[in-house]
Amino acid sequence: MEIKISPSMLASDYANLEAELKKCSDGGADLIHLDVMDGHFVPNISIGAPVIAAMKKVCSIPFDVHLMISDPYFYCDDFIKAGADIISFHTECDSDIGATIDKITAGGCKAALAVKPNTPIEEVYPYLDRLSMVLVMTVEPGFGGQSFMEGTMPKIKKLREKCPDIDIQVDGGINTETVKIAGAAGANVFVAGSAVFKSENPADTINLLKKNAKM
Repeated sequence: MEIKISPSMLASDYANLEAELKKCSDGGADLIHLDVMDGHFVPNISIGAPVIAAMKKVCSIPFDVHLMISDPYFYCDDFIKAGADIISFHTECDSDIGATIDKITAGGCKAALAVKPNTPIEEVYPYLDRLSMVLVMTVEPGFGGQSFMEGTMPKIKKLREKCPDIDIQVDGGINTETVKIAGAAGANVFVAGSAVFKSENPADTINLLKKNAKM
């Protein structure tokens, strides 16, 4: 599977988003991870569709939009129009999962399902043939800077054995060391926030993340 790095803008300098996006493009990032939080599904609140639309104007890297919101079915059209390329939403949400997947793909985006650390991976199984990616959270969603939860790795191994060709993304506590653990479990798409944006050389860090994910 192709190794992909998706820097999380949650860890970026929001006062200089265009410059932070340029760090990602110059550094060889494959995706841009954008966390959307509603203050209900998770206790934090972050950016919405207007900010993503503005960012899209200055960045050509595909946007990987992670909806940590209670009703993604109601809002996903806004993010499609804003320029999302992949939209992931949670199995634990209030929306009808199948209908939300259909709405995302009908709008021309790739659909992905996300699971919290304590949610069984089997929750995504009924939808696998309609998904381009599964996101396994390696921290509790809602806040950046948390520690990597290695106990989630059996879910990744189980999913990789079931679906050798699907993209499996991990999000939470990913750095140049934990990426080795997640990569060995079978993940191939890695969300890295602080590891990239707090680095003195983001390009070197992205390259090292890709190298270590293959170890």
